[in-house]
Amino acid sequence: MEVAVLALVAGLDRAAAAGVAARLVGPGTALVAYDLRDGIRRTLRVDGTAGAHLLSGHCASCALRADLAMLADAFDRLVVHLDPLLEPGPIARELPVTAVVSVLDDDWLAAATGDDLVDGDRTVAQVAVGHAEAADLLVLHGALDLRTRAVLDRLAAPVRRVHAMQVAPDLLDGVRHAPVDEVFGPLLRGQPPLSAEAGVQVVTFRARGPFDPRRLDDALDVLLHGVVRARGRLWMASRPDEVLLLESAGGGLALSPVDTWLAASDDWGAAAPHRRARAAMDWHPAWGDRVQELAVITHAADPDRITRAFTEAVEHERTAL
Repeated sequence: MEVAVLALVAGLDRAAAAGVAARLVGPGTALVAYDLRDGIRRTLRVDGTAGAHLLSGHCASCALRADLAMLADAFDRLVVHLDPLLEPGPIARELPVTAVVSVLDDDWLAAATGDDLVDGDRTVAQVAVGHAEAADLLVLHGALDLRTRAVLDRLAAPVRRVHAMQVAPDLLDGVRHAPVDEVFGPLLRGQPPLSAEAGVQVVTFRARGPFDPRRLDDALDVLLHGVVRARGRLWMASRPDEVLLLESAGGGLALSPVDTWLAASDDWGAAAPHRRARAAMDWHPAWGDRVQELAVITHAADPDRITRAFTEAVEHERTAL
């Protein structure tokens, strides 16, 4: 499956994202829109003619990926307007997406730092942050204040930003989506500024020893207030073989086992070359490649309190497994 253009357009403001998607459509481009408000409805517009179709299935993301795979075989150029509550990142990992365009309005930061639920597992903040984090191009709809811009400088440092009125089909020329290693890649994109601006700051934490499970649980609470985004790779004394991926946005947080540390694995060959190289360079005599690494973007939290909480959660007295 090869397409010249498969661009995903995401944004919490449905009308604003729809307008951007329409502006990206040029000659020979099909426009697809997915709406989850009443089932899984797909609208396909080609050469001014539109048709709607209701997709079957209980898994919206599964049905959407299957439908898009079929459309990508039929059309060489596709612009896809996603439902506001869909995140483009997981879709882009499964399909040959060429660009992710995320539309942010002047309410984006409030959404990205709140704790309203989308469903039982996700918050609106996780969706809002996911939109910005996955983007190859950010389209600004409205006037973003200094604090929002400071957050984006740290969350999506290398991503080009344009105003909605500047959107045109040629914006997609030369854009090529580059998927990243979600687990062992950089915790922050690009080279974000580490200095504070408009109350926004990046806090990093690194340690080698294991976390005590109870103390870690207490430390995680500091990430639920005044934090835009936190990502980390962690390990606990009670589960020494597991790589734990920490992801938080606003009032939502998840800590999940995602892989095995190479120190506990007999199959180094299955790991990506960049992971093997990094493990070899940073090997610890007691812990191997196990490491605590955390990057936090704050907007109203005390950086020292975050550092202190995670420092106190490490079992400094333990020297071996």
